[in-house]
Amino acid sequence: MRLVLLATVSILLMSLDHREHLVEPVRETVSGVVYPLRFVVDAPFSIAERVSERLATRHQIMEENRQLRDRHLEYQERLQRMHSLERENERLRDLLGSSERLETEVAIAQLMRVELDPHTHLVEIDRGSRQGVFVGQPVLDANGVMGQVDRVGAHSASVRLISDPSHAIPVENNRNGLRTVALGSGDPQRLELANVPGNADLREGDLLTASGLGGAFPRGYPVAEVTSVEVEAGEPFARVTARPAAELDRSRKLLLVSVAENADDQAGDDEAADNESEDAS
Repeated sequence: MRLVLLATVSILLMSLDHREHLVEPVRETVSGVVYPLRFVVDAPFSIAERVSERLATRHQIMEENRQLRDRHLEYQERLQRMHSLERENERLRDLLGSSERLETEVAIAQLMRVELDPHTHLVEIDRGSRQGVFVGQPVLDANGVMGQVDRVGAHSASVRLISDPSHAIPVENNRNGLRTVALGSGDPQRLELANVPGNADLREGDLLTASGLGGAFPRGYPVAEVTSVEVEAGEPFARVTARPAAELDRSRKLLLVSVAENADDQAGDDEAADNESEDAS
């Protein structure tokens, strides 16, 4: 009887509440009283969810930034060749009526350590033979040629900078194609050009790019900018200095060029082009 009575009263109250909303004030009062307790119970879950969202967003932004920095560095490597390619295209269009495009593959490496010996300019990078690095591989930064791989380990490698006194790189004047050799001086801000005739057409501000001779460096990458040309009376050679295009003492992200042009192939192409030009004339 009690169960039937309580059930009847409950049904009656629910019907009246549904039609007349008699219990609504009571429900609002109880909800206001219970809300702080519900807030305290839900707080840990809400905080954990917000922290998880923020961490996920932060990780995603950091990963996107890393990818954008790497992509920017790769685009910088491509832009380095633009001026040289423009000059080369002009010469080749005049000679063959066609243009040449330099295609290379690059990998990004991080600078790990700088050699403390003041007489050698060596740096260590975080890539080695396991990542495809090889001895003699050209190394660039976002602005120009930095050097080439000197020694290779399993997971790291040593890079000899172009400012090292024992390093030499064949270069050519981007303005007129004059070829010479840039020697390291032991100063990261200065290179010296070897055996430049006193009457050579070199000017301050001329851009020197890798000539590709010897096969060590692909042709067209910026190497240095001529800073001074001194010609002394009675001397057969001029004293020419240049400032490296790469930031040898500041760059931390480097580019490893995986494919280098072959000097013999270039020489063969140039000879073939000359023969075709002579035949045409």
